Amino acid sequence: MKKIVILFTLVCFSINLSAQENVKWLSFEKAIELNKETPKPILIDVYTDWCGYCKKMDLNTYSNKTISEYINDNFYAVKLDGEEKNDIVFNEYTFKFQKEGRRGYHQLPAALMNGKLSYPTTIFLSKNEKILDRIPGYLDKKIMEKVLVYFSKEVYKTKNWEDFDKNFKSNL
Repeated sequence: MKKIVILFTLVCFSINLSAQENVKWLSFEKAIELNKETPKPILIDVYTDWCGYCKKMDLNTYSNKTISEYINDNFYAVKLDGEEKNDIVFNEYTFKFQKEGRRGYHQLPAALMNGKLSYPTTIFLSKNEKILDRIPGYLDKKIMEKVLVYFSKEVYKTKNWEDFDKNFKSNL
């Protein structure tokens, strides 16, 4: 009986480990610091704790092994709370939490989203830390895979989205 319990525990533990293929999230400051040393694009997932679609993206998109490995290999990934309370310094400016109504918002994600506070929003920065695109709303793994390739391979420099999308071959 003891051997069965141990075997069951090991099986459950190994299943749990294989299910945890997740994105290696960084703070915004750490991603910018690493980018100065070794430039690569930055993916920013702007979320809030109360956002249902943010949680759904974590569960269905970011936890997908193909997606998480691709992000970890090709981007600095940032999870940025749209209602972050701590100050964040970027480009010699200190962004702060702005109290408004019952909640409020953080100035940095608001600036990155061009004032459109929509959660989740996925933001892509170039290696030079310039905004490439802001994509509001839930992105399933099929759409996310295309978007990741489009920005990491710098396809946007030579093809419009429609042409890229028509010929894209998925690895999912």
